[in-house]
Amino acid sequence: MSARDQLLVVIDPVARRTDGESVRIAKDVLGAGAAVRVCLPEGPEDFTKALVRRGARRLVVVGDDRALLRAVGVLHRERDLAGCGLSVVPVGAAQTLTRGLGVPAGAVAAARAVLEGAERRLDLLVDDSDGVVLGDLRIPSVGVEGAEESEGAEGPEGAEGSEGSEGDAEADGVSSRVITGVAGVAAEGHAWLRSCQSFVRTLATRPTRPARPAPPTRLRIEVDGVMLVGLDQPVEGVRVTAGGGGLAQVEVRRSSVGADAGPMRVRARTVTVSGADFRYRADAVVAGPVRTRTWTVRPMAWGLTLPR
Repeated sequence: MSARDQLLVVIDPVARRTDGESVRIAKDVLGAGAAVRVCLPEGPEDFTKALVRRGARRLVVVGDDRALLRAVGVLHRERDLAGCGLSVVPVGAAQTLTRGLGVPAGAVAAARAVLEGAERRLDLLVDDSDGVVLGDLRIPSVGVEGAEESEGAEGPEGAEGSEGSEGDAEADGVSSRVITGVAGVAAEGHAWLRSCQSFVRTLATRPTRPARPAPPTRLRIEVDGVMLVGLDQPVEGVRVTAGGGGLAQVEVRRSSVGADAGPMRVRARTVTVSGADFRYRADAVVAGPVRTRTWTVRPMAWGLTLPR
């Protein structure tokens, strides 16, 4: 059996709690077409160990945007991203990033793409603190009041509550639950029901906050070492996207009126932003405050399995 037909399926704890049915379906579809080893990490340390010790198996992450970001971040820090083809089955509420990358929506379609699709090499934005950006980078970090609060409410990566001990096993020193077989499934219906009830209560009791545009800020923006905007020109927003071809697409919205009010758009390999303390949103994660940060495009730095 080839390495392509041997999968290590790492299932994010949030996905197990919020949508156990989609997790079960994904495991059934994957198990019907390949030899599946399922890993159920309980936290970020287990998650990292599972990825590092995956062996020759193809890596499949079952989870939302944050789970995919966590996996790419771990592999990048381990300097193993270029040699690891990654697949993802989106499960959870946050799927904007995965859909933008071309991953099909729905557990069945996404799992079939894992089995039948092909790897596509994608550019990556890497900052000078070893952070990664898969989709886009935005400064300021939020455009809606309370968005940063919702980021913090979810807690740090992998800080979800512990799952039950049903089916626990030690595998290669990883202290997480591992199921070896074609489609072993742990029943977690009660946890799923409690999550649904909690979500409904949250919707019923928490009011929606109105949108509040971010005020203009003064930033120095350099692209490939050349100043694009100076501190004397306030800006309303900056967006950087790894647009393919080894160059990032940079868009700067200046706070001005008249003929020069339109956004500035350029393509560059490196982007440096500096000025007063600022926060930025890299995909689904808010970071900062920082005084300066540089992002560099790494051409075709990682591979994602997508439909043919």
